[in-house]
Parts: sequence; structure tokens; C-alpha cells
Amino acid sequence: MIKFHYTPPPGLPELLFQDDHLIVVAKPSGLLSNPGIAPETKDCLLSRCQAAYGELYLVHRLDCDTSGILVLARTKAAERHLKIQWQNRQVKKRYIAVVAGHITPEQGLIDKPLAANTEQPPLQKVCYYTGKPAQTEYRLQAHQGPNSKLELYPLTGRTHQLRVHLCDLGHPIIGDTFYGHDQAPTNTNNRLLLHANQLTFSHPVNNEIHTFSCPEDF
Repeated sequence: MIKFHYTPPPGLPELLFQDDHLIVVAKPSGLLSNPGIAPETKDCLLSRCQAAYGELYLVHRLDCDTSGILVLARTKAAERHLKIQWQNRQVKKRYIAVVAGHITPEQGLIDKPLAANTEQPPLQKVCYYTGKPAQTEYRLQAHQGPNSKLELYPLTGRTHQLRVHLCDLGHPIIGDTFYGHDQAPTNTNNRLLLHANQLTFSHPVNNEIHTFSCPEDF
């Protein structure tokens, strides 16, 4: 079992958009999307946003250490509509990450099935026997010294997908304390360098296509 030390950053997540049906916020690294079992995890993005904006329903989640765009619904009808889009892979997602090493080729598709690592929960692993399909497209944005800054486009939404895929490729994400920490050095940001940078989906009421962007801070 991997030990989890929770010391979330203070403050209300930045509001990117709101109307009568949903809100879009920028989650900071180190803040849980929703509460866990331990009492200290009751302090999370969902509870902070509910205290500020009233009744809300979490549509999707980001890992605690991942920052970026998160969508919450204000009604059950909006929640159902949005969750169907996520389940049917109709949502376009772009992440930014900094990984160890110079990745080659400079763009490609990582197609490796993922399964729970039962010996080290909550970790995941590549498994061709029991794993579920998982695909991630990547593209080099720039080299940063010995590292590579990437654009990531997950085609599926498995737990820890981006982190496991890149680690298995030999290029773990900088600051990742779960995967490849012996290969990926820490950084001056003292955080996982993974950020949900852009999200495109249909509005749950008028079906208009919305694209939200939130720049990374690393």
C-alpha cells in the first residue's frame, strides 16, 4: 500500500466559467477532486466549490497531484448529460507534461492496456493479460534541458493513464512520486509536472461546443 500524505494548498480554485448549469474551475496540484475515506480528505475541490457556489456534482476527476481544468454540474440533468459525453469519449482533452529525457520519436501513440497493481494499490500497471485498453497520443512541444515538454491527448480515461504510459515508455513525468521516481528527478515547483490544459465538450442544455483553456504554471 502506497502511503498518502495530504497537505492541500489553501484557497478556492480559480473560476474559469459559470452559468446556471455548470461551472469550470482550475484545480491546483495537491488538492483532491473529491473526498476520500480519511477525515482530512473531506477538504477537497468539491467541498470548497460547494461551499462557495452551492449544490454541485462532480463530472470527472483529476489526480490529486495533477492540475488543470475540472467541470462540475449544477443540476442532476446537466451531470447526466456531461457524464455521457465522458463515457462515450466525446470530450477532447489536452494535457501538458514535462518528462525525463529526450523522447523519440517526437510524436506517436502509446497503446498499452492498464490494470490495477494489486500488490501496490492504488497504483496501476501495464498488463497485456487483464488490462483494459488504453491509448495516449503524444507530441513533443519543446526540449527543456535534459527533459521534454509534451502535449498529451488521452483517447481513453484510465486511472493514472498518462503517468503509467510515460513511465513505461522510459520517460516518467517529472515530480511523479508514484511512478518512475527513481528516474524522474524532483523539480523546483515541488509538484507533478502534469496539467490538464484544454477541454472541449458540448454544453448540457444548448449543445454548443465549448473549449476551455488554462495555461500551465511550470
